[in-house]
Amino acid sequence: LGLLNRSYETDAAFDPSGQKTQWERFAHLVTSLNAHASPGTQYKVLYLARHGEAYHNVAQSYYGVDCWECYWSQQQGNGTVTWADAELTPKGVAQVTAANLFWKNALTSTKPPMPQSFYVSPMARCLNTANTTWGDIPGEKGHTFSPTVKELLREPLNACTCGWRHSKSWIHELYPSYVLEQGFSEEDNLWKAGFIVESSTGLLARVKTLLDDVFASDSNTFISFTTHGVVINPLLQIIGHPNPAFNVTAGQIIPVLIKAQENTALENVSATAPPSAAKTCLPCSSGKVT
Repeated sequence: LGLLNRSYETDAAFDPSGQKTQWERFAHLVTSLNAHASPGTQYKVLYLARHGEAYHNVAQSYYGVDCWECYWSQQQGNGTVTWADAELTPKGVAQVTAANLFWKNALTSTKPPMPQSFYVSPMARCLNTANTTWGDIPGEKGHTFSPTVKELLREPLNACTCGWRHSKSWIHELYPSYVLEQGFSEEDNLWKAGFIVESSTGLLARVKTLLDDVFASDSNTFISFTTHGVVINPLLQIIGHPNPAFNVTAGQIIPVLIKAQENTALENVSATAPPSAAKTCLPCSSGKVT
């Protein structure tokens, strides 16, 4: 979470003796920007976290991209491991445990603001990542960790079974403190076996809807998203990040400051492609496709 070592216009009044950390001074700047923002303008800091390594990540590396996409990704697993709604691997658990230790240390040393709101993808690997990272860190007034589970943060809807989610009841049983957003369906009605439901333009539109929703409904400034690398990159593109292809590796996080201005004009929404059948092939291994 390194910030550039720089001064801010609010430093003189907030930290005249130079005792505050870089993050404390930055947080005060953002709070001041919101306090003096014109109507319809707001600033938020999003902590964009990618889930730890999961079994579909390992399988894709093992089989190779071509063989993975046309055959193995569309299976439930390979008889040894399962990647339908993939769980974290032991390495993934270690990665997010390290993230937990990082935050515990940072909150008392460099002092980045604790997220005021938490949102998480409904995929098992993200639910676990969020819980392991934040579950034992006391939040505001010591409240129980209760992130909101949002479909808009989920894996892209393609033929990979890693993009299918478990039921609402399954999520509630494992994570009873999690808040399932209004309208969250019992079964996964979005993922379709064998089909690419969501095009790249469709994913961009979905991520923009996510941002519009959060900025319109959540008055908090410091917000955590636990999601997927393939969701983070379109988000970076939408907000005009200088490096939208930035590779957030498994279990890592990137903070971004967003200035949003309300736009009441009608927008031209790019047409999204209809669902299409996924490419298939015969069983293959080690990248050999027939």
